[in-house]
Amino acid sequence: MSERPFCVLNPGGRDAEQEFLEGAGSREAPGHAPINYHAYAACMRGGFYRKVENVPPGTRGVLVLLRKRNLRRALQAIMKLKARGVRGWISLKESGSHQVADFLNDVTRVTLFGDACRMADGYISSTRNLTALYRMAGCVRGSFIPTPYPVESEAWNFAVPVAERRGIFVGTREPGVPSRRHVEAVLLADRLSRKLEIPVAVMNDGTRRGGMLLKAIRGDNPYLHIIEGPLPYARYLKLMAVHRIVWQLDASDVPGQVAGDALLCRVPCVGGNGAVERIAFPDLCGQGRSPEELFELAGTLLVDDLAYAGAMDRSQALAGDALSFGAIRRRIEELLLA
Repeated sequence: MSERPFCVLNPGGRDAEQEFLEGAGSREAPGHAPINYHAYAACMRGGFYRKVENVPPGTRGVLVLLRKRNLRRALQAIMKLKARGVRGWISLKESGSHQVADFLNDVTRVTLFGDACRMADGYISSTRNLTALYRMAGCVRGSFIPTPYPVESEAWNFAVPVAERRGIFVGTREPGVPSRRHVEAVLLADRLSRKLEIPVAVMNDGTRRGGMLLKAIRGDNPYLHIIEGPLPYARYLKLMAVHRIVWQLDASDVPGQVAGDALLCRVPCVGGNGAVERIAFPDLCGQGRSPEELFELAGTLLVDDLAYAGAMDRSQALAGDALSFGAIRRRIEELLLA
C-alpha cells in the first residue's frame, strides 16, 4: 500500500477497506461513495480501513471511528497507533441526537468512551453539537469539521436542467425514529402536492409497516409516488435530481447527508437541522423555523424561478467555501500541522 498523510479507521466495521487514490474519483468506481465518513479519507486521497495493521507506513494521522460495539477494539487501535508514532483522532460514527443518546445509555460504553477521549490526540466532530460532549469526556483538543462533499467535482455533479425538474423529493425515511419527523414531513409534502398539483416522491424504508404508513397518507393523491428502496447511490441521486426541491423536517442534529445529496444534485434542500443543512442552506433549514414557515418557503421555491435560482447559487457558493473537498482538506491539514 502506498503512503497516505491521513486515513479513516473503522475497527471491526462492515464496510470494505478502500483507498481513494483519485479523491472523489468516478461515480462508476466500485466501493463506497466518497460521502459521510468515507469522505474524510477521500478528500485527503487517503484510505478507509477496518484493521489498524493495514494503515500504511508513513501515515501521519488517523481518524478512529467509535461505534457501540467496537470501543475495545478502537482503544486497542489508538494504543497501536501511538506505539507507531501516529496521531489519532476520534469521532462517533453514529452522531445523530437519538443515536448518541442510545450510545451513552450504557455504563460500560460511557466508561470506554471516556478512556478513548483521554487517550486520543483529539476529536473531529461531524456535528457542532457534539463538541461539548468530547470535551466533557476528556478530549480537550479537536474541532467541528463537517463531512465534506465533492461539489467541485464534475463527475459528482448530478444536476439536470431546471426545466426538467418538477415536484418534491422527501429526503428522510425511518418513520419509527421520532426526531426524524418523517411522517410529518410526508403529510406536509402530500398537502403541498395536492395544492400545487405537483409530484412528490418518498422512499419506503423497506419495511411492511413503512409501506402501509405511506399508502395511508397517500390515500387518493395521484401525485404521491412511493419508491421502494434501497437504491444504489448513483441511481438514488439521479432520482432526487429530477425534483425541484428536497424536503424534510429532520430534527436529529445529524451530519446532514440529505442536504449533502441535494448539493450534489444542485437542488435546494428545505428543512432539517443537520450540520450541512445549517451551513449550505441557512435560509431554508429547519433550525429556528416552524413547519409552517418551512411549508411557505417550499411553496415559494416551487413556483418562483428567481427565488429558486438564488437558492441554488447561494448553496453552491457556501458549500464551496465550507464543505467542498478542498475546504475540508485544508481543515484536516491544519490538524496535521498543529
